[in-house]
Amino acid sequence: MKKDFKKFCIAALIRAVRTLAQTAVATIGTTALLTEVNWSVVASASALAAVLSILTSIATGLPEVDEE
Repeated sequence: MKKDFKKFCIAALIRAVRTLAQTAVATIGTTALLTEVNWSVVASASALAAVLSILTSIATGLPEVDEE
């Protein structure tokens, strides 16, 4: 059971980091110039996306973990 939990946590964390990065890129991409980026908005939106990713993984499971 512990091995499955550890595998789930690692997979969920990887997914959350990918989601965080994708959200950051998308949020930064909405500005015309890099100097106009509202970094606090980028950080908060990205962090929220990562948290939502983890909660979704908990609620629905992860195919990477469930395959085995």
